Amino acid sequence: MPESRKVTFYHSPRTRSTGTLILLEELGASYELKIINMTADEQRQPAFLAINPMGKVPAIVHNGTLVTEQVAITLYLADLYPEAKLAPAIGDQRRGSYLRWLVFYAACFEPAVVDRAMKREPGPPRMSTYGDFDTMLKTVASQLAAGPYLLGDQVSAADILWGTGLGWTTQFKLVPELPEIMAYVGRIKARPAVAAIAARDAELAAALEARS
Repeated sequence: MPESRKVTFYHSPRTRSTGTLILLEELGASYELKIINMTADEQRQPAFLAINPMGKVPAIVHNGTLVTEQVAITLYLADLYPEAKLAPAIGDQRRGSYLRWLVFYAACFEPAVVDRAMKREPGPPRMSTYGDFDTMLKTVASQLAAGPYLLGDQVSAADILWGTGLGWTTQFKLVPELPEIMAYVGRIKARPAVAAIAARDAELAAALEARS
């Protein structure tokens, strides 16, 4: 693997950055893993705030360039490793749908889920990024029902993001366990990379707990 494509990956086990770790595995990417112990509040210490002032994971650094935000990282990594074929290239007719669903995750799905979890009403329709929770969820569920993946028959990096996200939100009852959603989550969980990273992430979490 060319050294020019190696990334430094800042990760805390059992957080949203686990989805990025799965993506790295799917891509066969070259990376250096930097563990951030959130139990010890390392994400709020000067050393990590110098990397990401938001104090969040995931974060990657590639050739001196910092990339934060899970969706941006997903886009960046999938394009960095085109041979894995997890991102439709520019000019591919599926590229627009791919970008749509990646941005929908951050702009609509997560805000709607957080508002629902916090028992907050969405803003007025003209101000809310997602409109209302039921419409947002119906939009996602309809796409998944057409499946088997967001872009049809071929899995993409967007599916790694959504599959892991829907996995934990249904587990914690933040999203209804609709049949089409659970079937989709099951397809993503059945991928070898997901099982491999689940085991690795558990080991990383146990190692952090043993140190605390």
